[in-house]
Amino acid sequence: MNKIAAIIALALIPAIAHADGVKIAVVDMQKCVQSSAEGKKAKDELETAFTKRKKEFGEEETALKKAKEDFEKKKSALSESAQKEQGMKLQERFMKYQEAVQKAQMDIEKRQQEMSGPIIAKLREKVNEIAKNKGYNIVLEKNPSIVLFYDAKNDITEDVLKVAN
Repeated sequence: MNKIAAIIALALIPAIAHADGVKIAVVDMQKCVQSSAEGKKAKDELETAFTKRKKEFGEEETALKKAKEDFEKKKSALSESAQKEQGMKLQERFMKYQEAVQKAQMDIEKRQQEMSGPIIAKLREKVNEIAKNKGYNIVLEKNPSIVLFYDAKNDITEDVLKVAN
């Protein structure tokens, strides 16, 4: 639904832009989130929270590689049933590892969204303030797939960062 609304809005912009006194600005919200004090703090918190997990995954990955190498070395000395059994145990361990990594990635993404939501809401308030103060009628997110051209003087990203920090 949002894409349809964006397409309709973008289709109407040329007609609106020809109206007297219409001012359009762009803002790089991703840069604002990443460069704002709150965004940097959230990023640091995320990195701290998941550094321990990264270390654990690294250790498990190393252990899995070693276990595979050991299995390959001993494989010829094992009976066929022992080969199957150890191979299945190794595969099961690897699958558990992959599941844990995927779960951790999903946790990181979820936590990142939870942390960025309030930051984005505050930044939107700042965008609204700046747009009203500078007389902009429309503010678009600076996204190369949507905004193909803009005059740099209408980029309010730095203004938003100044007000946000």
